[in-house]
Amino acid sequence: MNIRSLTRGDGVVIGAAVLLFIASFLATFGGDGDDIPNAWDNLGLLMSMYIAGIAGAALIVVARALPQPPKVVGLDLGQLGVALTIFAAWTSFWSIIDPLGAFDDLFSGLGGDEPETGAGLILGLIAALLLAAAAVATPLVPALKGALLPAARPAAPQPYGAQPPAGYGYPGAPQASFGGQPQQPFPGQPQPGQPQPGQPAAAPAGDFSPFWFAVPVPRPLFPEDGSPTPIAELAPGTWYLAVEQRGPALVAQTQDGRRGVLQDTSGIQRG
Repeated sequence: MNIRSLTRGDGVVIGAAVLLFIASFLATFGGDGDDIPNAWDNLGLLMSMYIAGIAGAALIVVARALPQPPKVVGLDLGQLGVALTIFAAWTSFWSIIDPLGAFDDLFSGLGGDEPETGAGLILGLIAALLLAAAAVATPLVPALKGALLPAARPAAPQPYGAQPPAGYGYPGAPQASFGGQPQQPFPGQPQPGQPQPGQPAAAPAGDFSPFWFAVPVPRPLFPEDGSPTPIAELAPGTWYLAVEQRGPALVAQTQDGRRGVLQDTSGIQRG
């Protein structure tokens, strides 16, 4: 899961779900005494309004964080989550409009008189409406589609395959022998960094220099052999290393070492 792919709209969804969870512990109806129920005293109210909204928010966040979210009964997890948030908002709205018809069992426990609407229903209505609005508007409003967490700035890129100076295995560095003394090459042994006999000289490096970049939206990474099946999906909010330029496309390397061709480079952010 990549939490950096979450958007500002997802942040609103998470905040509204937390508010809805808090509202479930508040009194459903007004009144004095210790027998005033909350949502946890009525399974129908709890499941249809509070649990449905929180579950919908969880599905939306999980679907956004997973590179390839699974489908449930033919629906994407995000779509199912949006449907649950709308259902929770609809239930909360009618619970305020007609509380007597929705919660007869609660009213009978309070003596049969219709009490005033409590903080649990009022705050729950606000949270459920905010949750449903954010879930529906996030794919449509540009301000909500922005990244929730800023992308971390990468370190200065090194040429692809280069080793740190004087590091282990660095070409041209003397190899230390037992006791810490540098080991000199035997007579006739090729010097490190020099071409071996019978091997062609290395081609001069081109003008391309590796750089870090991030994509604005999820984009597929295709194999270097031209196969049409993607090998990975680049996610927004994550930095990738471009190691080669192939016309308008880039050869990119993922964090796990996989290399592939990014065909759509429009709108990428260079590090």
